[in-house]
Amino acid sequence: MFIILLKFSDNKDKAGQYLKAHKAWIKTGFDDEVFFLVGSLKTHAGGGIIAHNTSMENLQNRVNEDPFVAENIVTAEIIEIEANKVDERLDFLN
Repeated sequence: MFIILLKFSDNKDKAGQYLKAHKAWIKTGFDDEVFFLVGSLKTHAGGGIIAHNTSMENLQNRVNEDPFVAENIVTAEIIEIEANKVDERLDFLN
């Protein structure tokens, strides 16, 4: 499982230009069953994604295709988590 943090850079003001393409990128992540949660950071500093069903290499390639990342509107940090104990509602992560 992965957590992706997308934090706004100095180019935050360009986000509106690429928002439609960014949302299409998110939709593709859901359609491909890689993303299962996407949301905004409470501080309006960017967003976060929880992903699974992929490798670090493939996820890094996917993240690099995000228009917000490609246009340096956000910087991306990918954190990999190996689940050791999971609530039964999240058994699909194992």
